[in-house]
Amino acid sequence: MEVKGSAIATIQPFVKATFGTDGDVRFRESLSKEAKAVFSSPILATEWYPLHEALIEPVEKICEIFFGGDVKGARESGRYSADQGLRGIYRIFVSIGSPAFIVKRAGKILPTYYRPSAMEVAENGPGRAVVRMTEFPQCHRVVEERLCGWMERAIEISGGRTVKVEVPVSMAAGADVTEFHITWV
Repeated sequence: MEVKGSAIATIQPFVKATFGTDGDVRFRESLSKEAKAVFSSPILATEWYPLHEALIEPVEKICEIFFGGDVKGARESGRYSADQGLRGIYRIFVSIGSPAFIVKRAGKILPTYYRPSAMEVAENGPGRAVVRMTEFPQCHRVVEERLCGWMERAIEISGGRTVKVEVPVSMAAGADVTEFHITWV
């Protein structure tokens, strides 16, 4: 599986902004030779990178080093990614749309960042949505949690408050699909 450079370009800046230069050094030193190779050159937004070395391993290291092994680190990384990625023209697109408008486009967004992948909107109503990831061959819990954080922040930017994203059904845990249950006011 592969991940688009634009999806991983915020990983190292997240570490540096949140945990400083010393944290960035600890993070880099913790990576395997293969993951270090990905992050030793500038991340090109339009290039595709191997999912494990470019996203799964680095986000696992963030969780391990800075969050005591808690996958909350993946969610925080996803929130940061949404903040950075939804700036400029994208911020306008997200901020003028409603949360339901943003959710409606979920199926089109995921495949632009991960390949192969597929997502569909199972429910989308006032204050509630269910988004189902139906294809993601190398699904991992940190990927799911990072997506949760990204969705939370994108919905907040579009005007949602008290946003919650939960994963009651998970490919990473052996299910055929991953379901993201999203609520907001």
